[in-house]
Amino acid sequence: MMSITNQKFRVFLCHASQDKLVARELYQRLFSEGWIDPWLDEEKLLPGQDWDMEIEKAVEDADAIIVCLSNKSVTKEGYIQRELKFALDIALEKPEGTIFIIPLRFDDCVPPRRLRAWQYVEIGRAHV
Repeated sequence: MMSITNQKFRVFLCHASQDKLVARELYQRLFSEGWIDPWLDEEKLLPGQDWDMEIEKAVEDADAIIVCLSNKSVTKEGYIQRELKFALDIALEKPEGTIFIIPLRFDDCVPPRRLRAWQYVEIGRAHV
């Protein structure tokens, strides 16, 4: 017989490296809630771990993905775009109506076209 565990709500924080400070503040705030297990690379990755594999596992295991949007991140090329694409691919596998992707705007940026279908949360940098 399986026992029921009190598993915390797993949230992956997708962010650009330029938004690390605000992502770190968000991580601390979510972690302090007690019922949320946020995933932030600098908090969860261990020395020697395969970066890509661990991030993919964290996205696959997440109950929700918070996509941190700012004027810095929406115009940035690189890893954040790959992370976002992977998160969106996982979202396609979720049942219709599932809240999985949560865009979070840090400033007055225009969300990328591929995220415009989702209602976003707006939080100014001073409120994180």
